Amino acid sequence: MSNYASTKSRVAAVSVLASASMAAAKFAVGIAIGSLALISEALHSSIDLVATIITWFVVRVSDRPADDVHHYGHGKIESLSALGVIALLYVLAGGILVEATSRLREGAPAPVFSWLAFGVLGVDILVNTWRAWALHRTAVATKSQALAADALHFASDVLGSFAVIAGLSLSALGFAWGDAAAAIGVAVMISILGLRLGRSTIQTLLDRAPEGVSDKARDVISAVPGVVGIERLRTRMVGPTHFIDALVEVPRTYPIDRIDEIKRRADDALKLAFEDADLTFTAIPVARDNETVRERIMVIARNSGLAVHHVTVHDLGCKITVSIDLEVDGNMPLVEAHDIAHELERHIRDDFGTDVEVDTHIEPLEPEMPHGYEAAPERVEEIRAALIGFASNGAIHDIHSVRVRDTEAGEIVNFHCYAEPTLSVIAVHDHVDEIERHMRRAFPSVKRVISHAEPPNAD
Repeated sequence: MSNYASTKSRVAAVSVLASASMAAAKFAVGIAIGSLALISEALHSSIDLVATIITWFVVRVSDRPADDVHHYGHGKIESLSALGVIALLYVLAGGILVEATSRLREGAPAPVFSWLAFGVLGVDILVNTWRAWALHRTAVATKSQALAADALHFASDVLGSFAVIAGLSLSALGFAWGDAAAAIGVAVMISILGLRLGRSTIQTLLDRAPEGVSDKARDVISAVPGVVGIERLRTRMVGPTHFIDALVEVPRTYPIDRIDEIKRRADDALKLAFEDADLTFTAIPVARDNETVRERIMVIARNSGLAVHHVTVHDLGCKITVSIDLEVDGNMPLVEAHDIAHELERHIRDDFGTDVEVDTHIEPLEPEMPHGYEAAPERVEEIRAALIGFASNGAIHDIHSVRVRDTEAGEIVNFHCYAEPTLSVIAVHDHVDEIERHMRRAFPSVKRVISHAEPPNAD
């Protein structure tokens, strides 16, 4: 059992004992002196006793976790129990009004004066004031409607006890109608307080969005990096839990793992904001205003499950030209590969318009993990010496971390080098590209050269 559930259960259990004791005392004294107002308060306390027992049971059930049948947990049982108790209170209020008006009409005798009645009512006021405060504090902390209903009952008991004291005082002063008038006052207070609680309980059962929660949740989610916008957000309360359903716009160029990270951060932020939040996050990929043509083409290819690279885009003024390297299974017949390329080109034209010019270069897909092994040290040294020689122009220098691997397709060469920090990326790439071309001419067995250029003293 959670700490909240334990606290709610303990407070409710203490209230059961207090309600039983005070109801019995008021009922006994009310019968003894013939006070309808005191008997009404005793009956009111008896209803509170029944309500408290129900509450004690309900709070133990409402904190059970969600299961296969109750996907949103069991929190709404608190709202149902609160409605049931409110119905009992209105039945009681109606009965009191009927009896009180009957006594007023028939001129029933005033109750017998007794200091014991005032003593019982004084103790009742002290006990119920403490219980109403303790229950209200716990209800706010745990967001429990059942405990809030119980706290309201005890607050009405306090007001009712003051009304009974006023009625008994009037009766003692010779105003025989004082006791019946006090009983009517008790019934009216029960009705007003029940109406107030019933309104909030019904709103919860009708899934009315809690006040201010939607705006706060929207602000929290919008502040998460990567969120472009929120198309729709819905909130509701089930017990103490805020259930938040959000359709969140994210860049369509983001990979799935990054979108999942956005969802996790939004969930964590909402839990910090509301303590007990349950987020349903639906990502809607959208195109951002600053999305490039290349990014749009990569999205089109990814949505088609295709691997592309070397996407080149040129704006000729009157039209856009696109060149793409498309990787397909090397054993695939050309007719099938051509159909795949044609379909990709059609998707691109659907997105950019029929005027776009698309050329697709089909090449075999590299195996994900090709077999290979490290080349002999002598071969590595030979390649390293050649690289140093090809880098003699000075723009690229300090060739290091040379690795050579033999694969079924040929040799793969990796190396690191230093370049002047002030050189542009284009200039560095051109110089490295020149070294790679020399390598391929000098060593036909080399299939691929992979270089990593960095400024000197780089971390």
